[in-house]
Amino acid sequence: MIDNTEKLRQEQFPYSRREYFAEYNGVLGYYEALSCIENAHGNTLLDLACGDGVITEIFAKHFKRVVGVDASGKHLADAKKRLPDVEFHESLIEDLNLTEKFDNVFLLNLLEHVVDPVAILQKSASFLKDNGTLIVHVPNAHAINRKIAVLMGTLQHCEELSPYDINVVGHRRSYILQSLKEDVIKAGLKIKKTGGIFFKILSFAQMNWFLEKGLWKEGGFGWGRVGEENKDWKSLFCKACYEIGKERPEDCNLIYACIQT
Repeated sequence: MIDNTEKLRQEQFPYSRREYFAEYNGVLGYYEALSCIENAHGNTLLDLACGDGVITEIFAKHFKRVVGVDASGKHLADAKKRLPDVEFHESLIEDLNLTEKFDNVFLLNLLEHVVDPVAILQKSASFLKDNGTLIVHVPNAHAINRKIAVLMGTLQHCEELSPYDINVVGHRRSYILQSLKEDVIKAGLKIKKTGGIFFKILSFAQMNWFLEKGLWKEGGFGWGRVGEENKDWKSLFCKACYEIGKERPEDCNLIYACIQT
């Protein structure tokens, strides 16, 4: 059992999807869930860690059985209000004790927070059925907006953790595709597939502003062709960023590994 100070640490960070950059986080969360669903199989899911249940709510519409786990009692209270019929457990993954096995285990945006990511990968895989799928998402330190930030001088190097990363979100480390693969291999697990989610050219704050304030409805020389019939350009832009991200994972906001047992 890990020292309780770690649970207290995880609960102290103020970040939540609804309170920080909600517009962009809503878009990213939708496509993060879609990527998981596209790569999953079977009817049961263990969601580690589920946070306030925003993405879990999407999963609950797709899988017959969903179990959520999070170390934050505050976030779980929100998740339970949102999804009263879903089973939730308040626990660090290191301390989680379940006998049930699942078709899928999702480990989304967690490895960058924990003390020992290799141990977390091993523990998460232990909850899978035979031939189950473990899907791991982490923020990508080599996302195109971070490469731009280095050239601008706002980051010294791509892997640098910003004050926001450390103090608001609670990151301990950054990942690129290679280092994610290395941790999975250290855990003794086999990678079936890797990829990226959402081509992101601006920072979180800038993407949020852009989605809220962009010239989505004006037409003309904003979005779309001059004279084109009116369309939901914002949605089409987001879908395009998701699709092109599949072709350029090294530039995406998030990177992932699909692991088959």
